[in-house]
Amino acid sequence: MFIAQAFKYKYDFWRYIIGVVMVLAGVFIGQIPLTAALFIELGIAETVTLTESQMMTALDSNYFLFLMLLSFAVALVFLFIAVKKVHGQTILSLTTSRKKIDWSRFWFAFGLVGVFIILTTVGDYYSNPQDYQWNFELKPFLILMLIAVIFVPLQTSFEEYFFRAYLMQGIGVLGRNRWLPLIITSVVFGGLHFFNPEVTKLGNIIMIYYIGTGFMLGIMALMDEGIELSLGFHAANNLLTALLVTADWTAFQTNSIFKDISEPSAGWDVLIPVLIIYPLFLFIMAKKYNWSNWKEKLFGKVEKP
Repeated sequence: MFIAQAFKYKYDFWRYIIGVVMVLAGVFIGQIPLTAALFIELGIAETVTLTESQMMTALDSNYFLFLMLLSFAVALVFLFIAVKKVHGQTILSLTTSRKKIDWSRFWFAFGLVGVFIILTTVGDYYSNPQDYQWNFELKPFLILMLIAVIFVPLQTSFEEYFFRAYLMQGIGVLGRNRWLPLIITSVVFGGLHFFNPEVTKLGNIIMIYYIGTGFMLGIMALMDEGIELSLGFHAANNLLTALLVTADWTAFQTNSIFKDISEPSAGWDVLIPVLIIYPLFLFIMAKKYNWSNWKEKLFGKVEKP
């Protein structure tokens, strides 16, 4: 089993504490270039009082995006170092229970989400053209594409490896079950999005979407015994979001093709992805990969081999 693979390596709880501290250190170190750029642009006194939304507009959007995503890339390196040096674990066993990483799973999830996002975005654009502004400029967009293609997958990979792999395995071998890591990692993953500008604009109800997304990605990892699907899903979602549509109130304010100029609101429509779209994605994956024994895989015990 995916979680039980951690038993093959050094899985003492204190090692996971060290690993988390190393990851946090990586995030901090990775944020130094962004902080330095803001200091140079605005000065120390003004920088320390900036909100996240103000930070996004203080620098060129492509420059800000690069510096923001850089912190995730550094954190991913620190996470891999912790896995190798603190736990003596292989990256393969952190990724999947299969004998090798199944990249076809990654690309299937990437394609599934990519097609969905493109179709729904184009459909909404033609249905509600008044809500969109043409934002495309060739040179800034090409720079954005270069940054996004390289660094967005590193950002999403860090989040998947940290939450759906490292913490999933660590909490799983500690609690000796599957439901506890699923709940904790999903709630913490969603909770960290509380500081996103979207929450300020739309209200706390949007947290249902973020936490629900965490649960869906966690279910993928547990049912499929690996994170290839969640890696592909997350990468496609963030990459295409950055390239297709931006808005003044989103975490990714980019030189995208469209700009959403509608007045956003969050109500029952927040539940549509969580209650309808996400279950549909899981149903498609379950059929393709013959998932079975859901109760055991989501709520069963984790036994030491």
